[in-house]
Amino acid sequence: MLTVEKIGGTSMSALKEVIENIIYFNGQLQDRVFVVSAFSGVTNLLLENKKTKAPGVYHKLANNEDYHETLTEVANQLKSLNQSFGTLGLDVAKANDFIDRHIAKALTYLESATTMLASGYLNEGILLAAREILASIGETHSAYVLADILQRKGINAKLIDLSGFEDRRALTISERIADAFRAIDLSNCICITTGYAKGTEGIMREFDRGYSEVTFSKIAEILKPQEAIIHKEYHLSTADPGLVGIENVKPVGNTNYDIADQLADVGMEAIHPKAAKPLEMAGIHLRIKNTFEPAHPGTLITKDYISKIKRVEVITGTDQQLLIDIYDPLMTGNVGSDLAIMQLFYQHGVSYTFKVTSANSISIVIWESDFKPELITDLEKQFEKVSTEPVAMVCLLGTNMDQPGLLANAARALAKYEINIISAGVAKGKVNIQFLIERAQFKTAIIALNKVVG
Repeated sequence: MLTVEKIGGTSMSALKEVIENIIYFNGQLQDRVFVVSAFSGVTNLLLENKKTKAPGVYHKLANNEDYHETLTEVANQLKSLNQSFGTLGLDVAKANDFIDRHIAKALTYLESATTMLASGYLNEGILLAAREILASIGETHSAYVLADILQRKGINAKLIDLSGFEDRRALTISERIADAFRAIDLSNCICITTGYAKGTEGIMREFDRGYSEVTFSKIAEILKPQEAIIHKEYHLSTADPGLVGIENVKPVGNTNYDIADQLADVGMEAIHPKAAKPLEMAGIHLRIKNTFEPAHPGTLITKDYISKIKRVEVITGTDQQLLIDIYDPLMTGNVGSDLAIMQLFYQHGVSYTFKVTSANSISIVIWESDFKPELITDLEKQFEKVSTEPVAMVCLLGTNMDQPGLLANAARALAKYEINIISAGVAKGKVNIQFLIERAQFKTAIIALNKVVG
């Protein structure tokens, strides 16, 4: 059975467990393609820290600062990782030489980029190219390391480097992938593939740090495996174990792509929705597995799954949202008010995750990170009163939740903990019941709902 499998960065850093729990576990050493992320923390050093936004090599380059020392620090970090994997069989000297050659090549590209930036003629396109060059270093390194270790263990492992460092052909990402796999007989080998793929369209232009999932998805779309698998350091669980306790959650088990989209909408991604769509449309099943529990089947996501029993599959949410309320007495009976508001959101490039209406007001929830003061200014020009309020959203998700009393039970659970519901909403499909609450009550709300309906 052909599988295309993605291994995340945190899992990759536990390389011994990756080899034992993923590569060797089921004894299948052929018909498997592994798409690997950079080792944990490496892309943060190359670009910026994903959580703290601390600058990496890219931001020093973009701000016209000296980035050479920082890039040298990255090289030393990669060599330190190589040394730690020597016990697994890695040829450390060859791996270090590979790093030196690869970063030296990247440096020639980056210095050309800084020369172009200094000219003042080009900016955005050059910076995006520099960002892609830097990002590719992490995945190229991790793929090389894993492939080398497996080859030295006698496994027929082929390194598939999609970074295109030595390839000047103008290929799209899909063309590069198809070309790389064209001559490979998957029935007698496994492939270790870089999570970064070079293409004329620029893989980071739209997906930025989510690019490895795009590569994974495009490979699956082309190879059409029986199953696509993502290996994470945790299960896709019924709630966040960090909030409710590991003893109060369990793996979801089964769900569908609609629920995966709902999860992504509140920042709890099983997979990036735009990476999921090609899998869904091609009818490829997606399995989310825990690297550290290899015997557990994990959670299978399919296109048509509907739970046979009425249940809530996931309780989730976010405390990083902002409620924008637009009030105007002239809205009543005016069919153009909503259109005018949505046009302003479109013009400012702001999407929303929740919207409710009444006779004279429309309330819209956005990610706080997407907030733009100029949007509020333009709304205030057309409507009498516009207010903003930081909020949290908690959600009940499930493929078959249409049961009497669920909404009432959830509301009672929140009321028991003196949590006021600012607003609530559910679409006809009833796959996502959403509650807006005060941000400070987010954790309490998740715990309360998990006790009653989880």
